[in-house]
Amino acid sequence: MTKTDPYRPVDDTACQMARDLIENATFGALAVLHADTTLPSVSRVALATDDWGRPVSLISTLADHTRALTTNPACALLIGEPGNTGDPLTHPRLTLHANAQFVARGTEKHAALRAQYLSLRPKAKLYADFTDFGFVTFTISDAILNGGFGNAWRLAPTDIWTDQRTT
Repeated sequence: MTKTDPYRPVDDTACQMARDLIENATFGALAVLHADTTLPSVSRVALATDDWGRPVSLISTLADHTRALTTNPACALLIGEPGNTGDPLTHPRLTLHANAQFVARGTEKHAALRAQYLSLRPKAKLYADFTDFGFVTFTISDAILNGGFGNAWRLAPTDIWTDQRTT
């Protein structure tokens, strides 16, 4: 039996669905390799977007996933929420394969991310300036979009963001 490619050709619908999932995500599942054991670990993290629509998170240095990303920045983000009804597997979700970068406090980039993040997530003002919290950006290498049964696409960053400025 021959194996067929499960991915559809990338089209405008897939690109827009991916952008919408990222723009509307308030949280995601962050997959990392555990710093001590190199076992996979998944954490729920808050998400927003930067000025270009790329995902950004605000995480604590006390979290295991922060230590894991410091050791190995390779990670994946799963975003997309199942609806209130029906089979959760029929709802779209997006896996972003990425490398995480920590943003240094006191930099212009930190100030810009702080302003953008708090404009989207105002409740984060309660802890955004705690010394153990910092912003993390993600350089996306590729993405897998599952739009429900029979609707899967493998996307390049340029399929999602037309402006490929360095994050």
